[in-house]
Amino acid sequence: MKEKCFLMKSMRVLSTGIVILTGTTVFLFSCNNGEKNSSHKHVPDSDIEKGKTLAATYCRSCHMLPDPSLLDAKDWEEGVLPEMGPRLGIFEHGLKKYPSSKHDLELEKNFYPSKPLLSTEDWQHIIDYYSSVSPDSLPSQQRTHPVTLNDKLFNVETPVFRTAVPTTSFVKIDTAVSPHRLWTTDMISRNIFRFDDHLKLSDTFKSISPVVDIEWQKQDLITCNIGVMNPNNGKYGTVRKLRLGSRGKIKEDTSLKFENLARPVQVTPVDLNNDGNIDYLINEFGNLTGSLSWMENKGSKFERHVLRAFPGAIKSYIRDVNKDGLPDIWVLFSQGEEGVFLFTNKGNGEFTEKQVLRFEPIFGSSSFELVDFNKDGVEDILYTCGDNADFSPAFKPYHGVYIFINDGHNSFQQKYFFPMYGCFKALARDFDGDGDLDIAAISFFADYIRHPEESVIYLENKGNFDFLSYTIPNTSAGRWLTMDAGDIDGDGKMDLVIGNFSIAPASIKPSVDWKKGPLFIVLKNIMKK
Repeated sequence: MKEKCFLMKSMRVLSTGIVILTGTTVFLFSCNNGEKNSSHKHVPDSDIEKGKTLAATYCRSCHMLPDPSLLDAKDWEEGVLPEMGPRLGIFEHGLKKYPSSKHDLELEKNFYPSKPLLSTEDWQHIIDYYSSVSPDSLPSQQRTHPVTLNDKLFNVETPVFRTAVPTTSFVKIDTAVSPHRLWTTDMISRNIFRFDDHLKLSDTFKSISPVVDIEWQKQDLITCNIGVMNPNNGKYGTVRKLRLGSRGKIKEDTSLKFENLARPVQVTPVDLNNDGNIDYLINEFGNLTGSLSWMENKGSKFERHVLRAFPGAIKSYIRDVNKDGLPDIWVLFSQGEEGVFLFTNKGNGEFTEKQVLRFEPIFGSSSFELVDFNKDGVEDILYTCGDNADFSPAFKPYHGVYIFINDGHNSFQQKYFFPMYGCFKALARDFDGDGDLDIAAISFFADYIRHPEESVIYLENKGNFDFLSYTIPNTSAGRWLTMDAGDIDGDGKMDLVIGNFSIAPASIKPSVDWKKGPLFIVLKNIMKK
């Protein structure tokens, strides 16, 4: 379950019904101001109040207290609450059996409570509270500017090489060599592909499992192999080293290998304890369990250290935040207690943890970047939320692109929001060459029936956090999971590559057959400087 709440200040209410909480940078989207929805079954007000009090006790024990208005009543009753029940030792209620991993051998035996933490009556009060106060449906997204089609931004190019079912799980424009090249990976075939700057396939390497991240160390490729891509609690993931030979061929180097990882999604080589040896920071996204950990390089062996023993670590950045010569760590967690965390390096392998942004766990946090939007010398946060793969598939008005401005002391305030259903990643670059940061964003859970063109959005920066929004022709051929920016053709302009992961849940109805689409598309920048 993904929900949460905490003490907030300086609140302002917009006419759309969205409540933006500044100061502590949290958002609450209210539809009915906490009033009972008359279309639901009759529940006494006293029972609703009991449910509200109980939710504050039990739902807030692991994460932010979820506001009922964030989901419709059906998703609360049939999706999220049945998923939360087992966490409270409740595996069935009334005539319903709740889904759980109770017998999953990969979970520790004491993962679930040995007995219910609250009575059947009290659990019903919580259900009544969320089902009675929540809306029948969520409001639609509201935008300041309309989204318009623009064919003067990018030309779409596709590779000739195809696979039977495109499942691209990683893309990267490599500008460290000349001519530039492009790397992609595929889940089903478990292949790593290398393309030249004309999108011609030049090499293929088979991996042991789907690769979702690659880091380069000179001639070495450090690959992050997720193991099993679908949610699971096993530890089948690995990190491996591949070496580019003298003739450009890829070979495995067995000198580096980490195994038994919980669905790792990112690996970062970095000397975290300043001993001259390269360590490895690993985001083990996991499922019900996971962690942010680092492998300390002790010369002949590695020792694992856990920084945060919770699932959902999806993206990390290394920075020396306090300028003390030690590498600090920024991390986005996107499960349960969603938010951005700062791990400050105290030396000798010791870190202090601070949560600098906290989000509702139903948000579905999907990516973030550290970039300086207002040119004050400190990095701000570009954040997206839109993961709709869990237990509440409704289109959510709070999904989209956010900008949080850093006050210089790592306190952040929201300055911009662009609504975008199912937003999965955003990249801030100066695409048009005018000196400020524009934004490219993709959606993995777009409104494919009514607005398939909005799965790729370009936001042109007009200054003062005002962005014009555009769609790009010929970008509806795939379901876009991953994206990278770089100058692939060496013309001095920033291009984009976007990966097609064509498999989708049955509940998602595409407007085209994504399986017939390309592995990826390259958006060649044609903007005039």
